[in-house]
Amino acid sequence: MQICMIAAGFTGGEADQLRRAMAAWRRKGGVDKFHRRIVDGMTARGYDAGFAEGIFKQIEGFGDYGFPESHAFSFALLAYYSAWVKCHEPAIFLAALLNSQPMGFYSPSQLVQDARRHGVEVRAVDVRHSCWDATLETPDAPTARRPEAEAPQPAVRLGLRQVAGLGQAAADRLVAARLVAPFESVDDLARRAALDATDLQRLARADALRGLAGHRRQQTWVATGQHRQAPLLAAAPQREAPLALPEAAEGEEIVLDYAATGLTLRRHPLALLRPRLARQGWRNARQLESLRDGASAWACGIVVMRQQPETAKGTIFVTLEDETGSVNVIVWRSVREAQRQALLASRLLAVGGQWQRSPEGVMHLIARELRDVTHWLGRLGTQSRDFH
Repeated sequence: MQICMIAAGFTGGEADQLRRAMAAWRRKGGVDKFHRRIVDGMTARGYDAGFAEGIFKQIEGFGDYGFPESHAFSFALLAYYSAWVKCHEPAIFLAALLNSQPMGFYSPSQLVQDARRHGVEVRAVDVRHSCWDATLETPDAPTARRPEAEAPQPAVRLGLRQVAGLGQAAADRLVAARLVAPFESVDDLARRAALDATDLQRLARADALRGLAGHRRQQTWVATGQHRQAPLLAAAPQREAPLALPEAAEGEEIVLDYAATGLTLRRHPLALLRPRLARQGWRNARQLESLRDGASAWACGIVVMRQQPETAKGTIFVTLEDETGSVNVIVWRSVREAQRQALLASRLLAVGGQWQRSPEGVMHLIARELRDVTHWLGRLGTQSRDFH
């Protein structure tokens, strides 16, 4: 673009049109229509006609091959660097992806689940330790190391950005106040960080006040009791006798985790349903991996992704997640059309079909029958990422 602007007198708009033509990767109606403009522009400025033709041929060649090659090269580098960091520094990789959300195919829940399966310690949102972004902390066992890693991995502390509805301004005030002195209580937190009852309730729902107020129900009670004081009493601490509440059941805690942060560090929801799924004869992701190619099998998981590429001729690719990993499901057009409701509306999907595995290790389930069993999730709120 710069050569054409300097040597052939292209305007900025003409240079941009040339860039678009090169990016279109077309042999007809693309770069060739700029031939006369480039050659005439260069010869008018004293360049030899043969030299001008040579410059155009180089531009034309780059448009036919060099432009897509440069994109492929750049993508290959990004893929290689990402794979290297994920392999050797998985904690850093996880923190970076969480801090870049929203992005890509994978939700924070999927990223955290995968990292934990690969040995990364992930710590909950906590007003005593969390910043706005996810951060790295010293692990509980400094001598422990992952088998495939060269060095001990730090722990990842989830950031306050994971708390649904909490604004960054409130989080920044919280962190600034904590740097002055550790928080002694929820009341101390509310006064020094200038948090209102709504902010405190959001933190309580995310279980982020545990270190100051106990379990989640206790946190919610304390947060609800915080009222904005009159200006004269704003700095005065509140004294109130504590009320002991029973702790919530595990299933309720998991439901609240997903509602407040979009993920859970407790057991995966399907771990609670596994006895019921096992009675149906439905395998988890790890059990499927041991099946021979061509075996019939059923699987069940939370729908985390649906993809329908334009080039797939009506095929939909579905990713199911359970407590042991992910299952890739291929749904041909005929199955999609016959069982559309279960495929597109379910959050918890059971799939019966044929297990396929290649010698290279690629594995997926070819769907024959789909069952929507979302009602088994109860009040658990999950949402898939769907791409067309």
